[in-house]
Formats: sequence, C-alpha cells, structure tokens
Amino acid sequence: MLPTSTYRATDFVEAAAALGATVVVASDREQLLAATDRALTVDLHDADGTAAAVEALDGRTPVDAIVAVDDQGVVVAAEAAARLGLPHNPPEAVAATRDKSKLRQALGRAEVRQPSFRLVEDDQLPDLPFPWVVKPLGLSGSTGVIRVDDADAAPATFERVRTIAGDERAPLLVETFVAGPEVAIEGLLRDGVLEVLAVFDKPDPLDGPYFEETIYVTPSRHPAADLAEVRRLAQQACTALGLTEGPVHAEARLSPEGPVLLEVAARSIGGLCARTLRFGAGVSLEELILRHALGLPTDGLVREDVAAGVMMLPIPASGTLREVGGQDEARAVPGVVGLEITVPKGRAVRTLPEGDRYLGFLFARGDTPAEVEAALRSAHACLDVVVDQRVVD
Repeated sequence: MLPTSTYRATDFVEAAAALGATVVVASDREQLLAATDRALTVDLHDADGTAAAVEALDGRTPVDAIVAVDDQGVVVAAEAAARLGLPHNPPEAVAATRDKSKLRQALGRAEVRQPSFRLVEDDQLPDLPFPWVVKPLGLSGSTGVIRVDDADAAPATFERVRTIAGDERAPLLVETFVAGPEVAIEGLLRDGVLEVLAVFDKPDPLDGPYFEETIYVTPSRHPAADLAEVRRLAQQACTALGLTEGPVHAEARLSPEGPVLLEVAARSIGGLCARTLRFGAGVSLEELILRHALGLPTDGLVREDVAAGVMMLPIPASGTLREVGGQDEARAVPGVVGLEITVPKGRAVRTLPEGDRYLGFLFARGDTPAEVEAALRSAHACLDVVVDQRVVD
C-alpha cells in the first residue's frame, strides 16, 4: 500500500526485487515505478472498497503478503489482510493508532504512562495545567501540533489547528506538555512480542511552539535503565492496542519522573530515515519488514554495530524553493554518506505547523553517535537554502 505522497516507494520496491517477490502497488494514484509489475488504484480511506479490490486481485493471482508503507495505508492493509487470512494486525487496533484520541483512551485503560489529555470538541478550555500541546486527531509528522503556554493563546491556537486539519469544527486533542529529551523506537512485532530493532536519540530540543524533528541518531546515549523502560512502555502500548504483527514506530519522552509514551504507529519510521538502518549483511529495514510479512527467515538479522543518523532537513521559510547550494560541500564532510533533496526547485514549501514535508534528508555514519551528530550538523551548515518568500505557488 503506497500513497503517492510517500518518500519510500523506491526503497520498498527495490527491497521486494532483492527478495525476488512480485510487486503489486495499491495507491491512490497510478504509480510510475519501472520495477512495479502491476498496480491497483484505490481509495486508501475506503477500507471496504480497497479490501474488495485486493480480494478480486487475489482471485486472479494469489497474494502472499500485504504491507502498508505509510500511515495512510495501514487501516486498509489490515482489513484486506484479514479478509485474505494473511498475518495482520486487527483493523480496529490499527485504526486506534490513526486517531490520537482513540490511542490515548486505549493506553489510558491499560494504564500506560502517557501525558494527561482531554478531547476538545468546542472552544471550552480543558482542565489541564499549562503548558499544553494541541494536536489534530489524524495528521502525522508534527503537522498542526502547537504548544500553548497560557489560556489567552488557546482560542487562536484551536482555530489555527482546525484550519490546518481542514475542518473548523474538528475535535482536537489537548495534552500536558512533557519536558525532557525525546527518543524514537523502531520495532517489529511477532505474535504480539515486540523486538526492538533500534532506539534513536533526538538531540535537538523539542520544546515548541512547533515540533519540527531534525536529527535522529542511533544507538541511543541515554541511560540503560531509561531505555529498558522505554522498551517496556512500547511493548505495553502494543499489547494495550491489540497490535500483533509487523513494524512499529513509537516515540517517548524521558521526563524527570521517568519515560512517558507519546505515540505508537503501526508502520515503520517515516521519510527516508530507514536508510540509517542495516541488518546482517546489509539488509535494509524494508527488506526485513517484507521478509517478516512473507514468512521468510529473519534469524540473525540484527542491526549492524555502527553509529548512524539522519537529519530531516528543515524548511527555513514558507515560499517557493529557488536553490539549495553547498550540496557538494555537505557531501564532502567526513562521515556523511548521503544527501537527498526531495523538493524540486520551483516547488512551494511551507514551514511547520502548516507544512507536511521536509526539504530532504542527510545521512551520516561513524564510530560513535557523537561523531555522527557532529557530521550531520557540519554538513547542514554547508547548505544554503534559498526560498523566495514573496511567492507561494
């Protein structure tokens, strides 16, 4: 299941080719991937209709596995896999990961440590201590997520978040802000048991007012006891939701009182960030996910013993992208192993919280996480991003 907005189509199709698997892409628009043998054009918001299309395909050519690449496809993939009797997460469990209110309620019932929260369906201010974090229920990637420090700022923030969500009456999630560094957990569920593949540090402070993620580095440098608790929370959350199979991406804060779970998604890490991870003899995360889905062996495929990281390049201003200079200099920084600018010149760009894309991705590897972080920062400093702020196409 590949939404057209995904960054990851090529990486998943190449991973399938490495396994000798025949690929059928189900997407909301026609896909123009040379390595794709067949394609379905479906509505990724219509679980019944998409599942019926996959059932019809299975009647012509049996389907061995269904994999959702990004958030938009996880619910329809679960529904289609359920109908075909393939390994899958319960559709209702996956649906809870796509609605922040349902996610919070499910975790609350299981007493998973998480922020205090309220669902706001009007302009009534919830009885939570400030600061707050206001979130739209269905968006991802920090789009529409805004910190509020006092009651005076709340009404305008509610209005802004609803505008971003595209619904002036949309219910919103309000959470207490959790102080402390943030980490991301990448894992794979097998029969309900979570295998943690990697824990990423996010060394840049994520204190608001917006929450633009930049650097991810693994392995984590935080205390082992904190990381053990993060792993426990992630497993507890998967169990509470009823997730049982496939990739999981979770996020947590290391608060002064202990780790607090922020998010759980029934898919792998977004963007091109998966390129930081290699398992065994160079196996990609995408190939590992497909191996699991197809029932192929994954024994011994542990993450390679090297520090690695990615920087999701922030958009410095809203407008029209004119140029990204200094790319050769950035690639020449010791430790840097890749740079991809994913926004073409002449394309409109928007900063958070309205924006939903990054300028590109910068990759580094090294002996230690500190070396990787330093390489990413040095390479980013080489880039000269020119945005014409007078024009937004």
